[in-house]
Amino acid sequence: MSDVDVVVVGAGAAGLGAAKALIAAGRSVRVVEAMNRIGGRAWTTSTDFGVPFDIGCAWLHAADRNPFYPEAQAAGWTLFHHDMGLDHLYFRDRRAEPHELAAIAAADAELQRLIEAHDGTNDRLSSLLAQGHALRAAATFSGPMDFGQDDDEISVADFRAAADLDPNYFTREGFGALVALFGANVPVDLDTPVQEIDWSGPGVRVETARGTLRAQAVIVTVSTGVLAFEDIRFRPHLPEAHVEAIFDLPMGLLTKIPVEIRGERLGLAPFDDLLIERHARHDVFFLCFPFDTDLMVGFVGGDFAWEIEAAGEEAAVDFVTDRLADIFGSGLRAKVGRSLMTNWGGERLTRGAYAAARPGKAAARATLAQPVGDRIWFAGEALGGSLVQTAGGARLSGEAAARAVLAQLG
Repeated sequence: MSDVDVVVVGAGAAGLGAAKALIAAGRSVRVVEAMNRIGGRAWTTSTDFGVPFDIGCAWLHAADRNPFYPEAQAAGWTLFHHDMGLDHLYFRDRRAEPHELAAIAAADAELQRLIEAHDGTNDRLSSLLAQGHALRAAATFSGPMDFGQDDDEISVADFRAAADLDPNYFTREGFGALVALFGANVPVDLDTPVQEIDWSGPGVRVETARGTLRAQAVIVTVSTGVLAFEDIRFRPHLPEAHVEAIFDLPMGLLTKIPVEIRGERLGLAPFDDLLIERHARHDVFFLCFPFDTDLMVGFVGGDFAWEIEAAGEEAAVDFVTDRLADIFGSGLRAKVGRSLMTNWGGERLTRGAYAAARPGKAAARATLAQPVGDRIWFAGEALGGSLVQTAGGARLSGEAAARAVLAQLG
């Protein structure tokens, strides 16, 4: 493997964005990816249901600031604006009354006000809910279904720093397919996991399963979950502040459990949002029949997502089928067709969905964004600025890291 100016570790949105920026500036780049495909946590399949389905990220968040949105338009992708309003709410199998839905909307607005007015004395999001100003159904979106963590594990400061992600869009052709289109012209060494990054001398030596690369700098775009498991060794060790930052940005989890409902729409419109609130935070959200496909896409998040992935796909599909049958009748079971469960928590090359700062540790993102020895830069959704936890933010982070490397190299 030859010497290059910069090695980019990971070919997700961040790595592809960094590589394209460096190549455009005339630098020699080598992108190494442990998976057998590009895109990372953006991945569209068409074999599971006969239509494009995003195993990973699906929403084009913050379309007015998301660099992928104009590219989706230019590519002729079919786009649908999703307002994220709650259309249907159930408490177990009891349908919420109109006044309860109105209360949820008011509670959500109150929760946002409390977050903006937060004085930092208790940085756990659950401390605001304890004041009694917000109903738990409103917190379900702010916690497990949004940040991938339960409300007692979310930093208010970190949550507040994230932008309002409206306008949100879905694409029929798939967000993962869009990221793959973006990176199609980037040369990538697939099936090439990085084992060690040696920065003990001038430049860096990147040890991979297929040989050693020498470069002036490296941009590391793997998840904080992979970094925390030390799947990549650093020689010498990273500075203690960076190590602490990695552990202070643990991976949250959002798990999708789509089930095909054949020949029935259950009185629901395409893209309706349906939330079922249950005890012990065993809540489940459904995106109903997107693009009028036959799919009811279930979502569980936070601690329950880790539990359900550990239980396995069969148990997960049974869980969402049972919840739908509770509401729409046992006859629904005979109409269930193909199904699956995403498993980002069990994927060792990601070890979760996206990073959220621990309470009191919101500054960890800024720490991890600092270069190490002016040779190692980190990038990814964890460092996506106001668009953290999104593919668009990951790409912007990679591009920003590339600019910093170019400035350092001169």
